[in-house]
Amino acid sequence: MRALTGKTALVTGASSGIGEAIARKLAAEGVNLVLVARSQDKLKQLADALTQSYAVQCTVLLADLSTQNCGATVHGQVRAMGLTVDILVNNAGYGTYGPFDSIAPENEQAEIAVNIAAVVDFAHAFLPEMLKRGAGTILNVASTAAFQPVPYMAVYAASKAFVLSFSEALWAEYRQQGIHVVALCPSAVDTGFINHLGDESVRKTAAFSTTLQPEQVAAHAMKAIYGKGPTHITGFKNWLMAQSVRFAPRSLVARSSADMMRPPVQNGATSH
Repeated sequence: MRALTGKTALVTGASSGIGEAIARKLAAEGVNLVLVARSQDKLKQLADALTQSYAVQCTVLLADLSTQNCGATVHGQVRAMGLTVDILVNNAGYGTYGPFDSIAPENEQAEIAVNIAAVVDFAHAFLPEMLKRGAGTILNVASTAAFQPVPYMAVYAASKAFVLSFSEALWAEYRQQGIHVVALCPSAVDTGFINHLGDESVRKTAAFSTTLQPEQVAAHAMKAIYGKGPTHITGFKNWLMAQSVRFAPRSLVARSSADMMRPPVQNGATSH
């Protein structure tokens, strides 16, 4: 098990939900933190709390991860402060829910920017210095949605499939150079993410009938960081599901997923 005390982790989307929970777990292990998000007040409150509770150094950086070259920009700020990032946690995520044709294109473009482009950009920015040191960890937060198509969250699931494939590829490329890259794949989590999907009816779907708490996901994140494999799925049931869909016909998987994700029927209409 790799000792983390005294190392520095950068966590995106750290102001709430999974990102905040991971930051708290890391601080409890004695890890200094660079907290990145758009909400200065929330980040400042978290930084003050973690510094007081765990005597770790916390740096707050404001960034909009839907903007181009956001990773390079943050990296420049980190270098200017003389900080070295040992652990990169690409956690920030964005989601949309509903029939594809009902979702504003600009929202889906932002979803792609945050979930895909920012992950690649941050990896590009921080990986070279890890390679020079011969050590480093990159934790990319994916989802169990990465393992199958998810109708009504088509872009989100596709973006997480990218994160999963990207992480596994980097793991294979750099594992013998002291770099550990891993995709964390949780199932539905009860965070503000659900509230921001744009349609509260998602809570009534079968897929969101049972949710994890951010603290549970953060505990799995620590296992992923300490582990050696390229993928960490939260829970045996989710692991079994991820394996089973590999052997089922893709059309069957898509139809079953649609049944679980279809918006609730309204105004007496029927579905088929």
